[in-house]
Amino acid sequence: MPDTNAEAARRIADHKANIALAAKVKANELGKIPVLMYHRVVRNATGPDDRTPAEFRAELERLAKEGYVPITAKEYVTGQIKIPAGKHPVVLTFDDASPSQVALDGTGVPLPNTAIGILYDVARRHPGFRPVATFFLTRDVFGKHDQASRRQVLMWLVENGFDLGNHTRDHINLLGLPKKKVYEQIVAGHKMITDLAGVEPHTLALPYGNQPNEPKWARSGTADGVTYTYGGVFRAGYAPAPSPFSQDFDPLAIPRIRSHGKKGECARFCSEAWLDWFEKHPEERYTSDGNIKTVAYPRFQSPFAAKRYKELALPY
Repeated sequence: MPDTNAEAARRIADHKANIALAAKVKANELGKIPVLMYHRVVRNATGPDDRTPAEFRAELERLAKEGYVPITAKEYVTGQIKIPAGKHPVVLTFDDASPSQVALDGTGVPLPNTAIGILYDVARRHPGFRPVATFFLTRDVFGKHDQASRRQVLMWLVENGFDLGNHTRDHINLLGLPKKKVYEQIVAGHKMITDLAGVEPHTLALPYGNQPNEPKWARSGTADGVTYTYGGVFRAGYAPAPSPFSQDFDPLAIPRIRSHGKKGECARFCSEAWLDWFEKHPEERYTSDGNIKTVAYPRFQSPFAAKRYKELALPY
């Protein structure tokens, strides 16, 4: 049925209100998104990817104070970025399933100096800072060795809104492997997660950040009667990720930023350096209009919008 005059008037009024809000908060949903990569969070940091609990806490505190809101890798690749107007998404990702990331007491409460314990504490101090993250799992499963304990911790993560991604079961470099071996490694990790947690991973993080000889093998394939299809494949890069609504978004090669201070090569390419850059160039980062049903951006940015989201576009 055609719209009544009242319905048409309401739609026009809603559209104008959406435009006004987007302009007010300087929304740019074609902007860049930091996808931060963590490994161990340990008191005695020895490796280049380690962060101390104090360093990890300080980074989360900074993110909260500067208006970032965590989303999961699945939410990012599917465009389900539901955060308040004027806020900026950040994706917190953890590789290798270290016990320093997730450990629970006998009642299911996160231990204080683990990554999730710190994340929950920062979220309590900063309402609106969502305590969510994505864990890219390997066979280590947070140091749990029996199936019941593995199932317990993964189910707890799922029930509390965390996202489980595949990092392959054995963390073998996929570069140079034949297609069959690539499929087998990815399927082994995929099946481990589905068997233990009862959910299918939606994303994959490449071991060592290396793509297989054919990048598309990482996104979809079949082995041992199991088929996987991922919404996004994450690398170990040195730059922010494009918006999923941008024509630059490539689901086969999503870059991540290593969490680290401004030392050595990290003086330009790790988390502290990039957060400083976003602070100086706020127009370059993703800023939400608060409406998940629209993709708002300055009209000047229109050439960079992905055509597949044309119906949601809200240039102003």
